[in-house]
Amino acid sequence: MASATPSTSGSATPASAVTVLDAQTLQAWQRERPDLIVLDVRSAVEFESLHIAGSVNVPLPLLKDHADSVATRLGGSVVLVCQSGVRAEQARQRLGAAGIDAATVLTGGVPGYAAAGGNVVRGKERWDLERQVRLAAGSLVLAGLTGGRFASPKIRTLAGVIGAGLTFSAATNTCAMGKALSVMPWNKAAVEPTPEDVLASLPLSATGDAAAAS
Repeated sequence: MASATPSTSGSATPASAVTVLDAQTLQAWQRERPDLIVLDVRSAVEFESLHIAGSVNVPLPLLKDHADSVATRLGGSVVLVCQSGVRAEQARQRLGAAGIDAATVLTGGVPGYAAAGGNVVRGKERWDLERQVRLAAGSLVLAGLTGGRFASPKIRTLAGVIGAGLTFSAATNTCAMGKALSVMPWNKAAVEPTPEDVLASLPLSATGDAAAAS
């Protein structure tokens, strides 16, 4: 699907015409499209800390594993959101493979939407996963350089390994460190969504309704 620059004037633009949209356009869509579904693909703990009012939490790993089932519940107006847009774009590609080719990605993520005056729900403040990745990577590089200077030159290879890992993450649009951090105790929410919870929270689309009736 060809990407187009979304309107920023607040007027609605057909969802099938764009792959990304900004916070102002999303707010306009929310006012004008009663069937709009906003899927937040961040972790449950990030969702608990801050999320767009009315959005549904479908963590990216869960969505990737159950994309076909989720796709049967989605209609034409689907907006995917995360912290910055990276995970949302991965979700868009996965849903595209499952037959949802009209999903769009919110640029600037949930923080950008909140900064633009969007209606959000705030909970206990926590560091988002992407910020944790930056801290962990920076700390490991610093430890490698410091250790190489004062302990053993071999420790400097740690910095090189981290640099190579970050380069690979950028090239493949994946993040092994993020996946590792996501399972840490401090990144666990009080209630983690299950596939059943997600499907129950989504309306059955006309396509899915027809499939269920057949």
